[in-house]
Amino acid sequence: MEPKHPHDRREGWELFRQLNRYMNEQFAPQDEVLASIRRSMEENGLPSISVSPATGKLLTMLVAISGAKNVLEIGALGGYSGVCLARGLGPDGMLTSLELVADYARLAKQNLEKAGFGGQVVYMVGPALESLEELVAQGSRFDFFFIDADKENYVHYLDYCLRLANPGAIIAADNTMAGSGIGTPRALGRRGEIMRQFNETVARHPALDALFLPIGDGVTVARVKAAKEER
Repeated sequence: MEPKHPHDRREGWELFRQLNRYMNEQFAPQDEVLASIRRSMEENGLPSISVSPATGKLLTMLVAISGAKNVLEIGALGGYSGVCLARGLGPDGMLTSLELVADYARLAKQNLEKAGFGGQVVYMVGPALESLEELVAQGSRFDFFFIDADKENYVHYLDYCLRLANPGAIIAADNTMAGSGIGTPRALGRRGEIMRQFNETVARHPALDALFLPIGDGVTVARVKAAKEER
């Protein structure tokens, strides 16, 4: 099969962007709570890299559909995805959110409190791998995971998610398309290659059922199999 011409790839990428705009506008219009979080991030100098509105809607739906009671978020930023995750929880559900930067965690906590979820979220500040090791030592267990942090450690985060997962838990990871890099990893250099390898790991993992969804910048979703399903 001949590789696509760069012009063809650009056309395909533009079509993908149009489809995502349609999804955002028709299925996930941004409400005032989420819009205010984006404004707070801009005012506080945080990077504008929150999940897309459609991705946020997907997270809410996945948490709600799965009936998750304990959710772990790796990468809080300003709290946009945290609110989306918390919206899927019932009143007795809890969100544990890991964030490297203390100022980001403080802003995220403020935004979750304003959204009415202050009593349902706990923040752990510091390197995520250290926080994950602490959670393992505590014997913590989770029903839902959302990975949206430094891409170089995605595979390591996946390993920890599996160690912390209840059977049937859902693992979702953002930015797994890496722009237009999937299928042509050299187009985006190292990041594209990292995401390609991560997706291959998830797709082939014997403990996971997985699928890639072309929403936002790509979301890879997997379900942790029960032990009997792995045989």
